[in-house]
Amino acid sequence: MKLIYINRESTFPIYKQIIESIENAIISKKIFRNTKLPSINKVCIEHKISRDTVFMAYEDLKRRGIIQAVRSKGYYVKTEDFNFNKRYFLLFDELNSFKEDLLNSFLEGLNNKVIVDTFFHHFNLEVFRKLILDNLGNYSKYIIMPGNMEGIEEIIDKLPKADVYIIDQMRDSLKKYPGIYQDFIEDIYNAMESSLNILSKYKEFILIFPGNKEPIDMVNGFVKFCTAYKKKYQIIPDLQKHSLKKGQLFLIPNDRQLVETVEKCKSKNLKIGKDIGIISYNEMPLKKIVENGITTLSTDFYAMGYRLSEMILKNEQIQIKNPSKLYLRNSL
Repeated sequence: MKLIYINRESTFPIYKQIIESIENAIISKKIFRNTKLPSINKVCIEHKISRDTVFMAYEDLKRRGIIQAVRSKGYYVKTEDFNFNKRYFLLFDELNSFKEDLLNSFLEGLNNKVIVDTFFHHFNLEVFRKLILDNLGNYSKYIIMPGNMEGIEEIIDKLPKADVYIIDQMRDSLKKYPGIYQDFIEDIYNAMESSLNILSKYKEFILIFPGNKEPIDMVNGFVKFCTAYKKKYQIIPDLQKHSLKKGQLFLIPNDRQLVETVEKCKSKNLKIGKDIGIISYNEMPLKKIVENGITTLSTDFYAMGYRLSEMILKNEQIQIKNPSKLYLRNSL
């Protein structure tokens, strides 16, 4: 039975990979208390690494009470009960309630077996670059939410491919990495198509798209639907120069724009769900009660986080589309 795995392309130090391999074997019940470990010489020969590297790993495990050295016999597993100190690097774009759901479910799925350090790049390329480069080799996995920023590929390429996972927004240039993502084109198209009978009372479809943080595939999905069903549509950055009229339907990715739209409807005595239709992106509890219920189109961030934990623990090198759902409420 192979016990120790070394990835030569990883920036994670080899002695730490040895430690992690043995810890993984204990956690996954491949080896147990009193199991004899391969000798330092055997590990050196098998993986073509120095004796000092293996010794450093075994000494760390011994110091933490996980293994013990028995004179003239070798190293043995001492306990199956220990603090699992594997560390993951998690880089979000920004903090909001959806990311909290994702993070909480991710941690739940890991079952306290891993230390997760969380960072935020706030859509700033230099911050993104610094966080990645400053943490090369410090973590066994790098989970990255790239957002819509350009120029990130060459930075991510500095990380070992096998250690990287991409979440939320995927693009062609990142498809060499495993991950779990939203398909904004299909999610918008399918959600609106499934509600054609309700949407038929609206004469004009409007996407409020500031374009600073939102993925361009939102535009592509919206245009795909409107073109396929011959709907009059327009894409605007905000409501500053827009005049609300009866029969308009708004798809709103940004919650600030949602508040502005609701306020403007009230100032013009336009009834939401009758005169004006609203679909807001991303589900949250408050939207269930605002204006008697705001219809939302949302991916399941809880499912994304939990499935991500499974992928990484199983070392799955795959790409998964995360499920989405349209929550129909009175705003339509």
